[in-house]
Amino acid sequence: MADTCGQIALGSGLTVLSHPLMYIKVLVQVGHEPLPPTLGRNIFGRQVYQLPGLFAYAKHIVKIDGKSGLFKGLAPRLCAGTIGTLVHSSVLQESGNGKKEDCSSLQHVVNEFKGCDNVSVSVSGCVCFFKSPLPAFSSPLSQTTKEMVARSCATIVTHPFHVITLRCMVQFIGRETKYSGVFDSMVTIYKEEGILGFFAGLIPRLLGDIFSLWICNMLAHLINTYAIDSSMNHMGEIKNCFQAVTGFFASMVTYPFVLVSNVMAVNNCGLAGGLPPYASVYPNWVDCWRHLSREGNMSRGNSLFFRKIPAGKTYAMEQKRFF
Repeated sequence: MADTCGQIALGSGLTVLSHPLMYIKVLVQVGHEPLPPTLGRNIFGRQVYQLPGLFAYAKHIVKIDGKSGLFKGLAPRLCAGTIGTLVHSSVLQESGNGKKEDCSSLQHVVNEFKGCDNVSVSVSGCVCFFKSPLPAFSSPLSQTTKEMVARSCATIVTHPFHVITLRCMVQFIGRETKYSGVFDSMVTIYKEEGILGFFAGLIPRLLGDIFSLWICNMLAHLINTYAIDSSMNHMGEIKNCFQAVTGFFASMVTYPFVLVSNVMAVNNCGLAGGLPPYASVYPNWVDCWRHLSREGNMSRGNSLFFRKIPAGKTYAMEQKRFF
């Protein structure tokens, strides 16, 4: 219980610190470009027209809404983080069948998948120790499956708060105040969209989480089995390096699922940012995926620095987006 409370406290602190970054990222993901391209230099020093980056975007928000404007949607996001941690821990404890001796915070994803204590590694930061020995490859498979179930349960339970968070953020585009609080937002969604409105964009989000988990854990197992020798020096530094590589690779591969999920969460919800002429209306997430892919926007919002102008697009000052 103490460990769970520690995870909640740490997670809440990181959520507060990272919220402005997520806020700007979401606005870029839905296609909002309030500032026109400017002449700048790329990473190679060449002069090119670029879209405003993280800091320019943040200054624009502060200019309109003040510094507190960078924290729109923070309350439901904190609720999602707290409830998600509790659900995740509870499901993992139930799936342990009484064998689990300890579960503590994980500082790196790449860790030992086999050994004297059969350590199970999860992407969300939980290490579980089991008394009974397990086969070398069945251990990561079984533990990754348990972690997948725990993360999926947490995602499903907290998705309504995730939807409210995104809609609170996207209100910046049309200057609406439709979603002003957690409870009021729940009432609004239920009245207008019913129960299904709370789970808009859930399927691509679940798929992205599952694929990311399996990619990270299986790569970690393969690296520890075939690429790292236990007799090597600086084992900790080597594993931390591989952690960064596998995490970056998994995030790049699964980013389209994150993008489509966020777009669908605000699509056709009554906000200017999710309605024509500003945005298209999609009947389902597959149609959204196809449209974004066709337009070459599957990586939109993936980077907030050195942002290139979309090829073949024209910036519309009035709509503040590219067409």
